[in-house]
Amino acid sequence: FFFFFFFFAVRASDGTSLLCGPPQCEQYAAFQRDPQVSRCVTFNRDGTLFAWCNGQKVSVVKSVDGSVLLALDLPKTALLDFSPLSNILVTWQPYTKGPNCPQGDANLQLWDISSGQLIKSLFQKKVESWCPTWSEDEKICVRSVNNELHFYEDNDFTQIANKLHMQKVSSFTLSPGVQPSKVSIYVPGSKGAPSFVRLYQYPALGGPTAALANKSFFKADKVWMQWNQKASAVLVTASTEVDKSGASYYGEQTLHYLAVNGETALVQLRKSFSPDPRPHKNPQGHILVLAGFGNLHGQMEVWDMKKFKQVSKPQAADSTYFSWCPDGEHVVTATCSPRLRVGNGFKIWHYTGSVLHTWSAAPGTELWEVAWQPFPAGVFPERPVTYQAPPTQLGSTQAPPTQAYRPPALRHLPASASTKLHEDEAPKDLRPGASAEKTMSKTALKNQRKREAKKAAKQETKPEPPSEPAPVTNNQSEPSSGDPETDKKIKNLKKKLKAIEELKEQQESGKVLQKNQLEKIQKEEQLLKELQELQIELP
Repeated sequence: FFFFFFFFAVRASDGTSLLCGPPQCEQYAAFQRDPQVSRCVTFNRDGTLFAWCNGQKVSVVKSVDGSVLLALDLPKTALLDFSPLSNILVTWQPYTKGPNCPQGDANLQLWDISSGQLIKSLFQKKVESWCPTWSEDEKICVRSVNNELHFYEDNDFTQIANKLHMQKVSSFTLSPGVQPSKVSIYVPGSKGAPSFVRLYQYPALGGPTAALANKSFFKADKVWMQWNQKASAVLVTASTEVDKSGASYYGEQTLHYLAVNGETALVQLRKSFSPDPRPHKNPQGHILVLAGFGNLHGQMEVWDMKKFKQVSKPQAADSTYFSWCPDGEHVVTATCSPRLRVGNGFKIWHYTGSVLHTWSAAPGTELWEVAWQPFPAGVFPERPVTYQAPPTQLGSTQAPPTQAYRPPALRHLPASASTKLHEDEAPKDLRPGASAEKTMSKTALKNQRKREAKKAAKQETKPEPPSEPAPVTNNQSEPSSGDPETDKKIKNLKKKLKAIEELKEQQESGKVLQKNQLEKIQKEEQLLKELQELQIELP
């Protein structure tokens, strides 16, 4: 019964939509689709409010009935966010300055949602860490300003209540839950000094003994810090862009543990191939998806975390986005621009692998963003894990079975073609249903008869037949026609046929090919004919 008030936001180059679902997704009748190009969209924490900017104004509506709660004349707004209790709307636009205003205008605004009044305008030049961070009860608000953390209390932005000054503070995170709030800060290393992460408890931020825990480490170009729900410890993932040892194409990663009682540790990691090591748990925590997106083929594994049993093994090729639905039963995979500009669209499916809904961007348009409506914890209770996929007319996303291996040199041939490579083997037409006699030119037939007659004459002059020549291996040179230009043509044709075979394999795995790639595949028969005619001339 939650489906009637469960929404899914779609931001595309042809407008912003609010859909009802899952399992099906239909346009929400109470929300009039905005056909203008949208810069950004967002829900508040509990999903009761929805906001977007269409390049003319910022609008905030109630999700339940689509009624407008707030409209602001802010056409350049590029980012939006709500405070945890939805008391404040934060808007950000790119920082600019001109001859009439050399210092530039304040580009970060805090708005009172209930009254629509501007609370505070601030300068925020960089898009990184653009939005202030609140504690869950909004008792504390923090923002980074010139190597300092500025703390505000009770949403009073007329004065700074407290500061934490640390040279080159790069990022920070506030702990979840109620007071007392804790904050973790990251300072990158410089001039041979290590990077470090420290934990503090507000408001004790100064002095040599104020830090609850400290962990220093090398090999960190960037870090990702995550508190546990009890606010008793932090996990820090440190990564480098390049692995100097050459062990990984995706750089090097280390994992560190810091607890508020002062304990720290380096967590040993297994060697990982995936560029994104983060797993995706459903909101209830009893189902886990392990996924390989990015440069990988979109393979996913769905696991029952109570039985440690695999539920399904779906595949969503070319996905750039994955997210669990708050109900813990459905997920969305999407292909969004600008990461990929072809094949834009999304699929909603059940975790057992059944595809329940698909949407593809219209020709000439792009999909930029999709987002589930969030819900407070506990709204959707945990349901028993099922291993039976629900029926659907759209099929399954299960990965196709692995096919038998065929050497690259034979992949352009039909499956029933002979694998013999003896030079005495009669030439064959590779086109289905055609015979060599019908397709060979007069010159080719004449040369073939000469070779057969020459071979027969040799056999008559020798008492014993010659031993069969050994098959050609990769270490032996291929037969030569005696004409360098002909040999070059044969080599180029084989190279093109190999590339076509690779494109066909990508197409079979579900990848959407571009127009020029499809045109290459269509030329396969022509290339095979050209190759055959050239190979007939070989001695």
